[in-house]
This record gives sequence, structure tokens and C-alpha cells, in this order.
Amino acid sequence: MTNEEKDIHNMEKNANKLMKERLEKLESLRKQGKDPFEVYKVERTHTSKDVRDNYETLEGKSVTVAGRLMSKRVHGKAGFSDLYDRYGKIQLYIKIDDVGEDKLKEYKSYDIGDILSITGRVFKTRTEEITIRIINFQLISKSLKPLPEKWHGLKDPDLKYRERYVDLIINQGVRDTFLKRTAIIKAMRQFLDDRNFIEVETPILSSIAGGAAAKPFITHHNTLDIDMYLRIATELYLKRLIVGGFEKVYEIGKCFRNEGMDIRHNPEYTSMELYEAFVDYNDMMSLTENMVAYICEKVLGSTKVMYQGTEIDFKPPWNRITMVDAVKKFAKIDFSEIKDDDEARKIASDKDIKLKKELKNCTKGDILNALFEEFCEEKFIQPTFVMDYPVEISPLTKKKRGNDKFTERFEGFVFGREICNAYSELNDPIVQKERFLQQLKERELGDDEAYMMDEDFINALEIGMPPTGGLGVGIDRLIMILTDSYSIRDVILFPTMKPNQQ
Repeated sequence: MTNEEKDIHNMEKNANKLMKERLEKLESLRKQGKDPFEVYKVERTHTSKDVRDNYETLEGKSVTVAGRLMSKRVHGKAGFSDLYDRYGKIQLYIKIDDVGEDKLKEYKSYDIGDILSITGRVFKTRTEEITIRIINFQLISKSLKPLPEKWHGLKDPDLKYRERYVDLIINQGVRDTFLKRTAIIKAMRQFLDDRNFIEVETPILSSIAGGAAAKPFITHHNTLDIDMYLRIATELYLKRLIVGGFEKVYEIGKCFRNEGMDIRHNPEYTSMELYEAFVDYNDMMSLTENMVAYICEKVLGSTKVMYQGTEIDFKPPWNRITMVDAVKKFAKIDFSEIKDDDEARKIASDKDIKLKKELKNCTKGDILNALFEEFCEEKFIQPTFVMDYPVEISPLTKKKRGNDKFTERFEGFVFGREICNAYSELNDPIVQKERFLQQLKERELGDDEAYMMDEDFINALEIGMPPTGGLGVGIDRLIMILTDSYSIRDVILFPTMKPNQQ
């Protein structure tokens, strides 16, 4: 047995011993008629934040707070403790003169992690720390399993995500990240609501997985006896609402892609998609940069954020570059001079780049995109819109005005990572059907991420959809950058995990 294995064994042995002791304490309390799990409600008057923020008016007055006991320094006839609730810490002071000998003994028996209600008077110690002098208390939930040691916490990253509830208790930084997540999404909603967008809900289950190039999760509906898909995007339903006359719509919700997992990908993720009638992708660029800047100012107080040691400035206007110019700049290949698919295939072969399908089936546009992904994406540290993607990889997008080999599409990159995708939306039903048919051919050639045919969406376009701009934002990736989080798992409360085999 290695030293590390011995340490783990000793820790588990000690934890089992402590848990046994806590169970014995619980049994003793039950025999005394003090079962903490029979408490149904606490009439608390204040939170820790209320007490801290309103000390001037609360000094000397009685308050009732509730939270988790996270430290205890009680020896002899008096001592201090720290109680934590949602808003942080409040110090407690207990003295035998205030509660009596029996109650002090009971208080001393409590364990770190126990949840208490406390009634007492507010005062400041000699060190000017706001404190509650305990008059009465009650154990309202017994912690049977010891928390990890405070200064080391959860060392195993896998365990941090698997037992997020423990991570949240012992790590203030993790709590702060998820409070910021809530604030970021709230600010995004506020920005869109103030501009008269309508928030809607579209189906998560559908008979067609459309709106993106991705592998879907498949399930089965027993009553209808058909396979259905968890949505990979909300796009096609939202555009149906544009057809219906809503003009400005958005949805914040979960999407699902049956693909790999890494620091930037989780199979279940949160996206925001919006569509606005009578505008194009230039308007979407303006909306995107102004929305993210608004969120930064609202939540962080500045458009400048630090991410992994690098300062990122989201102040508009963001940088703009075409895909062709990006490849010319970073891969040193000028695709405006490439004549045909064969010449592009030779470049792909010479560069030995990764392709999503066989080289012989790749077009000039496919290869341009592959070169961009391999040589360019990671170069965009400051917020940058990469514009004008090839038609082949943008089946839902209008062609570029003046150049029908490209589309009016952009993706936003920050720190080498895509955070958004937007189009001047294709609204010609005849062209859209042709694009879908081409995607079906791609599926036959082995591209299982190619789009499916959606006849009802074509029907909607035949009713008539106005010129429209659309935008999709990967909320988790944006939050990663705004909270300086290394992995997408750090900003998802319960990321997808392999089942625990223990």
C-alpha cells in the first residue's frame, strides 16, 4: 500500500468513526425528545447580511438567524462560533451566564456542519466584529457526515462536481461563481426585455433534431411509438414564431448534444437564442457586443475582466475579421486565390488538417473552415467577430451580398473560444429546401452531424418570414470567462458525470 493509499484509508477510517459518534449523538437527542428532524419551520427574523448591513439600528436588539455551524471555539464558560447562511458568516458568542450550564453543555456537543437557529442580541466585540450574543438556540438539522477539513476541502476534482452540495458549503469562491451566474442570466434577460423582446418556451422533445450540426440524444415515446430527440438547438421553432408575427423573441434554456466532454463541452448546456425581424447580421453584431458589455457593467462593474491571467475588454466595438482574412493572416493561405475544390484538397493534404469527412468529399468551403479551426480560433484572445462563413457549413444562412460562395454569418470568439453564432437568416423556402437536401446527401456520405429535413419548417417559410437576424449565445462559456473559471464544469452546478461505481 502506497503512502497516498494509506492516507486515504486512514481518512475513511476516521470519517467512519466520526459518523458513528454523530449517530450516537442523534440517538441521545431523540431519547431526550429533542429530535432535530422533527423541526418543520424556523421563524427567523434576519439573515447574516441583514445583521451586518443594519447594525446601527439592530445594536442591542434581539434577532433570530439560522444557518450552518462552521467553526466553534467554546471552552470553559464562554466562546465564539461562526454561523453561515446564504449570505455569508455571522459570529456568535455564547456565555454560561446567558444560557445556563445545561444549555452550554448541549451547545458544546454540537458538530461542525450542524444547522442551528439562534436567537440573541446584536453587539460588537472589542475587535469591532458584529456578533450575536446567544440567548437561546435550537438544533434544527443534524449533520451526520463530517465535512472535509476546511483548509484542504475536496481535493479530488471529480468529487467536487459529484458532491457539489459539499463544495458549496466549504468553498465561498464556488458559491460566488454561481451567484454571479444567476446575476449574469438576470442581466441578459433585463437587456432583452428592455428592448421589447418576448421570452418564449419551445419544445425540448421533437421528432426532428434541427437547427444545428450536432449528434442528438434519442429517446422513445411509448404512446406515439416513435423515436424522439432532445433538442440540439431552439432555432427552427423560434423562427416559426417570427413567421407568426412576434418579431422579437428569445429563449434561455437547456440544449443537449450527444458528443464529447472536455473543459468547453458538456452534453447538457444552457443557450440563449434570439431572433429579430427586419434586421441582419450587422445588427446582431451590435446587439451582441452591447449586450455583453451591459452584462459586464451590471454584474462586474466594468467591461474589463481577468481571465486566466489575461485582461479581456468587452467594450464595444469588438474586432471584426472575415474567415478568409483570418486564414490568410494565421495560416498564410489566401483562399481568395484558390481556384477550385481540387486545389483546396491539395492544401488540406499538404497541411494534414483534421476533416469531418473524407478528403475527396470536401469542398473548398469545408477546407477553409477546417484551416480556420486548426490555425486561427485560438488566436482570438480579445472579443472578435469572425464573419462570412462558407455556404457549405451554413445551411440556414443567407448568402453574402456580392459573393454567393459565402454567407452572412459570424461567430464571436474570446480567449480562443467560440461564445456565440449569428446569421442573416435564410428566409427563401426554395433555397432552404435545396440546402436541406444537400445536408441529406452529406448524411449519406457519413456526416452524422448534418442537418435533417424539416418539412414543417419549410412550410412555415412558405407562409412567409421577413428578413431576420438571429443570434445564439453559449451561456456557460460566457459565464466561464466572466467568472474566470477554467472548465465549463466549474459553472454548471451539476455537470454530467460518469456514474459512481462505488
